[in-house]
Amino acid sequence: MKIRCVIVDDEPLAIQLMQKHLAQLDFFEVVATSNNALKALEILNQQPVDLLFLDIKMPQLSGLDFLKTLRNPPKTILTTAYREFALEGFELGVIDYLLKPITFDRFFKAIEHYLSTGNQSMPEILYSSEPQFIYLKTGHKFFKVDTRDILYAESLKDYVHVHTKESIIISKYKIGDLERELKDKGFLRIHRSFVVNLFHVTAFTANDVEIGKVELPVGDTYKQILLRAFHNR
Repeated sequence: MKIRCVIVDDEPLAIQLMQKHLAQLDFFEVVATSNNALKALEILNQQPVDLLFLDIKMPQLSGLDFLKTLRNPPKTILTTAYREFALEGFELGVIDYLLKPITFDRFFKAIEHYLSTGNQSMPEILYSSEPQFIYLKTGHKFFKVDTRDILYAESLKDYVHVHTKESIIISKYKIGDLERELKDKGFLRIHRSFVVNLFHVTAFTANDVEIGKVELPVGDTYKQILLRAFHNR
């Protein structure tokens, strides 16, 4: 079954570009387009929609104000020429925030965000008291580690330093492999060198994450993922 998309934008060329991008993906289907929010509301009331591409600056009603009126909005990707509305957009739970002109590469990253996180909020493991274990090899030993006790992991060349509540476990492990193992257990990659346990994050901005007294940097390519992760909780 194809993913049903609606494009809302008051610029005809912008709609055409999004249609062109979506046409390159076999499993997506544009079921309707609209140049204003009022018509878009009619479309949403008439048929099921999986993914909404929504412009912000439009006549009569802005995209953000329109989104606020929807009781059960579809997953939404904002498309705009304005940077300053990004935080407000993520507070409304949008999947991604695309700045015009939208290249196919950037568009495709937004689609990946939708496919990987667009159909779920934060992992339920964050609220679970059930133990979840991984095994980390150090020397000739395998250490059984409860993922709830992991604060964060740091990549140092061919090794990862896994910081737990009680100790630091050094294991020959690629951080990308560790990220994949922890992905559905409430962890998030925030930097090419750091994966954090979201349950233990005590404060964050777009530039850094705090776990207790430890401050970790957020890489540029991970900023939107981090904001979306917390605003979808």
